[in-house]
Amino acid sequence: MDAFSDVITLLRPHAVFSKPITGKGEWGVRYPAYGAPGFAIVLTGQCWLAVEKDDPVQLSRSDFVLLPSSPAFEMLSRLGARCIAGQPTATDLRHGDPEGEPDFRMLGGSFRLNPVNAPLLVSLLPKMIHVRAADGNTGRLAGIVDLVMEECAAERPGRDMILERLLEVLLMECLRWPGVGTAPLPAGLLSGMQDAALARVLSALHADIRAGWTVADLAKLAGMSRSAFAARFNGVIGCAPMEYLARWRMTLAKDTLSRGGKSLDRLAEEIGYESASAFSTAFRRRVGCAPGAFARSRIDAPQV
Repeated sequence: MDAFSDVITLLRPHAVFSKPITGKGEWGVRYPAYGAPGFAIVLTGQCWLAVEKDDPVQLSRSDFVLLPSSPAFEMLSRLGARCIAGQPTATDLRHGDPEGEPDFRMLGGSFRLNPVNAPLLVSLLPKMIHVRAADGNTGRLAGIVDLVMEECAAERPGRDMILERLLEVLLMECLRWPGVGTAPLPAGLLSGMQDAALARVLSALHADIRAGWTVADLAKLAGMSRSAFAARFNGVIGCAPMEYLARWRMTLAKDTLSRGGKSLDRLAEEIGYESASAFSTAFRRRVGCAPGAFARSRIDAPQV
């Protein structure tokens, strides 16, 4: 698999819930930080979204917004509207005037990720991704949003199951949307995948995690000198090439240990260590406990 598919496989995202959010007249709501990835699609009308201390943005019909870690935010019918306190909920929401036909409709909800690897998503993305339908360059994302809106408007058999699957596809398409790069990205894998030379290197690393890679090998793949490659990799990815390789191996190890059923000898061989002893020493140094202790700590952890 490629690097992107590797990340999605480890995150194992699925939609926890989606709910209709409606409003009429003037309204405003303020939510505390939620932590899990949140999303919204505007079905009718428009509103304003203000994430923490950032400038507010206007959301219009067919816009899609993703908050990878759902920090504190406000949603308002107009700038300056008074906000009341709200709490994340899986039930339908109505803002403003409770009577009559709403002038604003939105589908909102949350995704759940594998808790062991959930920090990966936050490290890959900016605080907010806003896909504006009016920009006209959203391509496949716009098509998926249209399918979601069509499914919301219909009462066909299997509606909830179809919506859940469409939302999961929407999340994955959003993560690989070229427009993500228009916002400042933190150093990390997503930034590296948008750099052609580094993308070749990342693809090779993820395709053969067991290989005895050297900086010289990777620099050759990138078509650069060792020093130039090391500097570029560190600047875009946020760490040295061999450090990235070690971190990714540990990410794979933690995921495997959290699911159980594999011996340390086999796991060590699969991720590029010469022996279970060498792997255990590296794991303890980086994670702070032995592989067995980590695996036992996941037994009672919430499952996804």
